[in-house]
Amino acid sequence: MALLQLHHLSLHSLPFTPKLHHSRFSTRKSLRFSFSASASTTMAKQVLVPVANGTEPMEAVITIDVLRRSGAEVMVASVEKELRVDACHGVKIVADALVGDCKDTGFDLIALPGGMPGATNFKDCAVLESVVKKQAADGRVYAAVCASPAVALGSWGLLKGLKATCYPSFMEQLSSCATAVESIVQQDGKVVTSRGPGTTMEFSVALVEQLYDKEKADEVSGPLLLRLNHGDEYKVIELNPMEWKCNNIPQILVPIADGSEEMEAVMIIDILRRAKANVVVASVGDNLEILASRKVKLVADMLLDEAAKLSYDLIVLPGGLGGAQAFANSDKLVNMLKKQAESNKPYGAICASPALVLEPHGLLKGKKATAFPAMCNKLSDQSFIDNRVVVDGNLITSRGPGTSMEFALGIVEKFFGRPKALELAKVMLFVH
Repeated sequence: MALLQLHHLSLHSLPFTPKLHHSRFSTRKSLRFSFSASASTTMAKQVLVPVANGTEPMEAVITIDVLRRSGAEVMVASVEKELRVDACHGVKIVADALVGDCKDTGFDLIALPGGMPGATNFKDCAVLESVVKKQAADGRVYAAVCASPAVALGSWGLLKGLKATCYPSFMEQLSSCATAVESIVQQDGKVVTSRGPGTTMEFSVALVEQLYDKEKADEVSGPLLLRLNHGDEYKVIELNPMEWKCNNIPQILVPIADGSEEMEAVMIIDILRRAKANVVVASVGDNLEILASRKVKLVADMLLDEAAKLSYDLIVLPGGLGGAQAFANSDKLVNMLKKQAESNKPYGAICASPALVLEPHGLLKGKKATAFPAMCNKLSDQSFIDNRVVVDGNLITSRGPGTSMEFALGIVEKFFGRPKALELAKVMLFVH
């Protein structure tokens, strides 16, 4: 048995919830949640997450998904002229509304994802600037990650006198409009900032704690399977090692369907495209647009019928209960997976999909695998289920949203080698 190891960075010193770096709360901790406590307990928290052309899709989708898991009503608003935005790495997201439609709505939280030129498009949107400035003036929570603290919030003068953090290459710009710190998640007053894709899940859980309390943050973060210990190495367990071959550029199929877990799908697509793999996103349904498990609307590149005409070096399935059931019910996709396995070509799945798609169709026979913890009782061989990512020959499986980056990096490592995977992990601020 071989062991692939990547050093990793995690915010957690305790299970589940991130340890925030606080400013200005030492003498008034009782006020920390005074805003959220003042709202009616029967009303859902109202959250605005803007998106733009050039938004980093992992940061947007993770923020939306995690906040919706908390019970918050999240409005995804496009700052463009259309609902659909072309996010980074070819990911297409359809917003719920245009930002102009939200200007008269009161929000408990406004959270800006990063990405370039997405952050610049935020900065240049007069309506969004007005909405966020009103949020600040009203003493309500606002937040940003990656480039957006410096490029948007800082440019609008909303970080003056506050501690904040951002993506490393924007720290100099941030230092001109805030007290720049290198915290993974930084809270100062009503402002929460964070650094990049690899810190966005911790950022999102911190926002849940701001909106509600630590108990709610724990409740939401548990099923995410977040990394626990800051600085620990993460491991990809590999059995029966084999070379994953491709002709120059890996051709990878990522099916999506109504009910697919959007964080898992987007992290897989985004990271593999960062590695310069050719990723085809195919809708297992009648429409290119799918409604994912937490109601994020994603647009596929093509329908599965068209995608099935091509051959792939890897077919990899995101999870999500509804999506996995759709995959399992697709004769075309199941036949493609069976042919992939019979040809000894790589295939993989995460979360619910190993248990609901691969296992029932005999695609885990003689293989070690893992899956979402609540689904592992459906696996016939449960000897490796406690591992976050398992590679067994031409099969790779993983557990859930919080293991998706490791899962995608494990795929990168198999096709491109460890140095490339580490390089990407560092750029995303997932490892030191």
